[in-house]
Amino acid sequence: ERPFSCVHCNASFCEKSNLIMHMRIHTGECPFSCVKCSASFTRKVSLVKHMRTHTGERPYSCVRCNGSFTLKGSLVKHMRTHTGERPFSCIHCKASFRQKSGLWRHNRIHTGERSFGCVDCNTSFSTKYGLNVHMRTHTGERPFSCVHCRASFSMKAHLTEHIRIHTGERPYSCVRCNASFARKRSLVTHMRTHTGERPYSCLYCNASFARKGSLVKHMRTHTGKHSFSCIHCIASFSEKHNLTEHMSHHHGNKNPLRSRAYGLPLNVCTQPQGIKYVMER
Repeated sequence: ERPFSCVHCNASFCEKSNLIMHMRIHTGECPFSCVKCSASFTRKVSLVKHMRTHTGERPYSCVRCNGSFTLKGSLVKHMRTHTGERPFSCIHCKASFRQKSGLWRHNRIHTGERSFGCVDCNTSFSTKYGLNVHMRTHTGERPFSCVHCRASFSMKAHLTEHIRIHTGERPYSCVRCNASFARKRSLVTHMRTHTGERPYSCLYCNASFARKGSLVKHMRTHTGKHSFSCIHCIASFSEKHNLTEHMSHHHGNKNPLRSRAYGLPLNVCTQPQGIKYVMER
């Protein structure tokens, strides 16, 4: 029996106190106010939880590690990192998640929903994080800096990969040979030497490749595109190593350092002919 009914909606309650708390949703009344900031709440328990943000109290402790939390729900979520429990399962595939928010984000893969749009271009993303990372391509922000050199990155994952250049760490190991790699995608590419998988296929012929870069090079045999141009003369080449040979033989550059985009020397913008070349591009 739920004798206490709300006059504004269909909700009903066993106890009058629960109805009183519910009514605050409709009236907007927040009688429980924080003495340290302007926050106010409809329930006393919500105020108690909020006060921990000021006091630093973390009453919920993990029995397996030193983790402690202000909310019981946060401890429950944390415990899943120890137990491996993934209670939130996708109805479209076999994916499962420790948190409901993870399932919510994953479902957008199936629905195609991309709710977060860029204000500077037409790109949109399924997560706010994806949009935030993308915005750095417009702002030039690179907040993740290497402590060993001057390199900086727009994504923390890219910094993590870069750090391995300094530490020598190669955490991704092949199960079929002794090869190991600093990046997971390098291991994925390497595994194709064992499996024979060639996922990158040419649109013009039957050729297929294990690496995307190999397909890009191959496509130039069909398109005739020459992406690597000499800054000293009008010569251009479809492959980087051909430009290197040309620079060495004809211009005396034995080991020219080039940018990824056009094969330009890194100091190209300090040279008059380089500035002219960039402006023409």
